[in-house]
Amino acid sequence: MATSKVEICNRALQILGASSISSLTENSENARQCNLAYEPVKKAELRKHNWSFAIERASLAADATAPAFGRSNAFELPSDCLKVLSPYPEDNTNDRDWIIEKRKILTDESAPLQIRYIYDVTDPNQFDALFAESLAAKMALEMSEALTQSNSKKEFSANKHYKDAIREAKMANAIERVPQDGPEDKWITART
Repeated sequence: MATSKVEICNRALQILGASSISSLTENSENARQCNLAYEPVKKAELRKHNWSFAIERASLAADATAPAFGRSNAFELPSDCLKVLSPYPEDNTNDRDWIIEKRKILTDESAPLQIRYIYDVTDPNQFDALFAESLAAKMALEMSEALTQSNSKKEFSANKHYKDAIREAKMANAIERVPQDGPEDKWITART
């Protein structure tokens, strides 16, 4: 199923009962609001959850300059990285000795550093259909007051639509993923 930014924007506008657009560059308030909302809302929604379609793997080389103190190596995050994940999806523990500062991973681990991360998916055709729906619903929520001048529409209609859409998207995403072990209790890890 081919999806475009304009289709996602038009779905958001449809949720609000607003007129559709033919392009993001057209001279209309609806297109301007879609332009303002699309990228920041998309990035925020991608970062909120470990979406299967947005997971990337990378092997990072160490920077030539070590951190000033504390850790022995620094690794530059990929430019499209929105969130670093555990390297092992079935693990729900974070036993990595990593600190993230200024888009760098600081650690005592040696190169190459293997990471998994959520990347900034730029092609809407890569989106899961339920993610695209939740993105449109969140855009509708963000744009509702500017386009409808109605707080009630925002509070009830758009907010409910978003909550329902994101719940369904997260549930479908969870079903497709490897089961994760629950985190170990602090009493157990403190004793080892």
